[in-house]
Amino acid sequence: MKKIHFYQIAVLLALWLVKSIGVATAADLSASRRAELDNLLKQDCGSCHGLTLKGGLGPPLTPEALADRSVALLAETIAHGRPDNAMPPWGPLLSADDIHWLAERLKRGEPVP
Repeated sequence: MKKIHFYQIAVLLALWLVKSIGVATAADLSASRRAELDNLLKQDCGSCHGLTLKGGLGPPLTPEALADRSVALLAETIAHGRPDNAMPPWGPLLSADDIHWLAERLKRGEPVP
């Protein structure tokens, strides 16, 4: 029988939550909050994933590199990090809306400011 890992359960829970409670859009976040998150994306994420997010210590976060990953999976990774990896959990520092907005931005491939 196939084992179900905690990570798989967490992804399914995240998908259910996104569907159940809705998600933040750019209109839901103030311009100042979007600017703060843009800075976090460039400075904090960019410190490992490269300032242009094309890779560094961490893998690239380009639309091409993320094509096979859903927004929900990206949000789950941002929120909880990656066990046994350098990717930290940002959930304690960011709201669910912030995390979803970042995941959407990465999927769209919007340029890093």
